[in-house]
Amino acid sequence: MDISARTDYAVRAMLTLAAAHRDDAGPVSVEALARRQDLPRKFLEAVVADLRGAGLVLSRRGAHGGYVLALPATEVTLGDVFRAVDGPLAEVRGLRPQDTAYEGVAQHLPSLWVAVRSSLRDVLDRTTLADVLDGDLPRHVRALVEEPDAWRNR
Repeated sequence: MDISARTDYAVRAMLTLAAAHRDDAGPVSVEALARRQDLPRKFLEAVVADLRGAGLVLSRRGAHGGYVLALPATEVTLGDVFRAVDGPLAEVRGLRPQDTAYEGVAQHLPSLWVAVRSSLRDVLDRTTLADVLDGDLPRHVRALVEEPDAWRNR
């Protein structure tokens, strides 16, 4: 799985907004978001627009304007953020996994693609911004991280 720069930046921006909310710091400008996470401002503007379009952030106008989370950090999953900026979690050549079909030796691949999507959902849809911000990942995610070869490249 390739996590795009767009998704990486979106998650980091959302974590910054979650921290600002926790610290009662008020709205955060795109410029401040970019500076705090060392992200390219112009690209981040487009990412934040996607997050706003998905209803994950709200914009506040004025001298102290910027962006805030639209929902509490405990209610926003990483899956929500992924989908907001990059679409479905898993696609095969632009198709949803259950919409693929093959013949012959590859006939059972759709089941595997659905399982891959399910495993992504299990991690991303059950982990919230608050979990990541606090470093308190769900038990099943921690178990995956702690597997002996989890951090090893293959």
